[in-house]
Order: sequence, then structure tokens, then C-alpha cells
Amino acid sequence: MLEKLTGGKFLVVGRAGMDLSPIPAGTKAEDATQMSAHLGGSSANIAAALTRHGCEADLVTCVSDDAIGRFCLNQLDHYKIGRDHVRSIGGEYRNTLAVTESRIEDHQTVIYRNGAADFQMDKSDIDKVDFSRFDAMIVTGTLFASEPSRTASLYALEKAKAAGVICILDVDYRPYSWESDKQATEIYSQIGPLCDIVIGNDDEFGFMAGSKDAGQAFAKDLAQRINGICVYKMGPEGSITYADGCSFQTGIFKVDALKPTGAGDAFMGGFLATLVKKGDLQEAVLRGSASAAIVVSKPGCAPAMPTPDELNAFLNSNHVTSQTA
Repeated sequence: MLEKLTGGKFLVVGRAGMDLSPIPAGTKAEDATQMSAHLGGSSANIAAALTRHGCEADLVTCVSDDAIGRFCLNQLDHYKIGRDHVRSIGGEYRNTLAVTESRIEDHQTVIYRNGAADFQMDKSDIDKVDFSRFDAMIVTGTLFASEPSRTASLYALEKAKAAGVICILDVDYRPYSWESDKQATEIYSQIGPLCDIVIGNDDEFGFMAGSKDAGQAFAKDLAQRINGICVYKMGPEGSITYADGCSFQTGIFKVDALKPTGAGDAFMGGFLATLVKKGDLQEAVLRGSASAAIVVSKPGCAPAMPTPDELNAFLNSNHVTSQTA
């Protein structure tokens, strides 16, 4: 399966938004007099991480036809993210806006998602995609929380699978986006088996399994069912990766974290870019973990994504806490 990734061409389906961060770092949102603006949204952040590593990434989403939507389009250009499949829509739909602090203690992130433009992506947006151009497609769980993006995303998975494109799921469970936990569990039970690589944390796999205690066993079983890869992340305890009937544990890199956000998106970028260039799963998880450590130690999410040179320099001067083959 992994040999299909060698072209490094990714289709990323999901949202782009604006992140506002109080400056200087450490400032509470309620005390802010200045803020910096950056590209945001998990899918756009993943795409930015991939292009920083020299991969190609095209985004499929909807943005609002206003100043914030145009900001997102400009940022996609800045990060060299393809936007041929980004549709601007009018009316009352708005881009996601996140006010997120660069501090760890009592960290606050406030996300505005009412009438989200990205939820308006529909099947017609997917029909315009030539899946034969891509090696892999990344979807995030948030896409499935509402219609018409839920149906469009399931449709994208069907078309990608039919075209022989590797399907990758970032579980990305955000309870506030869903009508109910029950609905979310039902939908995740459909999308997990449609993917070749599933990445999530212990809470997310636990949610999919019905209880946190069952999450690890669920990840192991899912990897076998899909004949693919599941990366079960455990925060400060590192991660366990399941593939080919085997597993291995990877530790974390200890850094002085500036914020808790962006780690998952950075992990995905570093992980996939390494699979593209080297095809080694253990090294991919290691470099994904290092990418996450770099991003939480710097302000912003998209602008903090490391280049290969930055990642190599970090690895040369930092060591993982533990690693068990």
C-alpha cells in the first residue's frame, strides 16, 4: 500500500479558516490589544504541513465570499496549496474563525462555527475532482458532522477507493460540531472501515469504541479489518502503531511548549511526508512526533509547520523519551 504514496500528491478534503492569536505570546484573549492572523482549520493546516515538506496538496472545501474567505484563499496561495476545488459561497455562511492563545496554563481557544461555509461542500464539488491525479486523500472527522458535507465526504471516499487512491482519516472528533454522541458514533463506524490509514488519540478511538478503556483494542482490531494502519496517540505517553498484525510504540520529544494546538496537524504532515520519501513506517511516526513537538513550541499553527531542514536539525539535537520496537 505505502508504495502508492511515492508521488507525494495529496487531496485534502476539509476546512480552511482564520486563526487569531493574541500577541505577544502568553497574553489572554480577554486582555489582548493586538492579534496576529494566520491560516487555520485542521485540513488547511495539514495541507500546509505537507507543502512545507515538498509534497503537493490540493484542498477541497467551501469558503465564504467575503474578506475572511479571501484571506483564506490568499493564505492557501502563500503555502502553495492548490485551490482549484475551493468554492466561494455567498449568503449568511461564514468561514471558521478561531481565537486561540499562545499559552499552556489555562489555555483558551474559542471557535466560531455557526453557519460554517465548509459544511456547504456538496457532491457537485467532489464530481469536479479528477481522482486519478492524486496518490492519497485525507479527510477529517469534522466534515461528517453536518450536511451536505457529510454526504459529500462519504461520496469522496467512495470515488477515491474506486480510483485506487489511499484514504486517510484524521479522526478529529469535535463534540460541539455534532448533534449527539450517538450520531457521531454511528457515522464514525461507517467511515473508519473505508480508510486505509486512521490516526486519532486515545479519547477519539475510545469514543469510536464506546468507551475509552476499549479504544486501544478497537484501534488494533480496526487496523486488521482494513488491512491498513492505525496510529493510536496517547499524549505524553507517546503512541502505538498497528499495522500488518504487528505493533510498535513511539515516545515523544520533550520541549518547552508554548501552546497545545496544532500538534495533530503537524504529526499528520510529518508522518505522511516521511512515508512519501522513505516508506519507513517507524521513522514516519518518529518524524511525525518531532513535527508535533516543533509546532507546539512556536506561535501559530500553519506558520509553525517545519521544513525538512528544520525537522532534521531538531532530530539531530533532541531525543525521543522512549521507543519500543
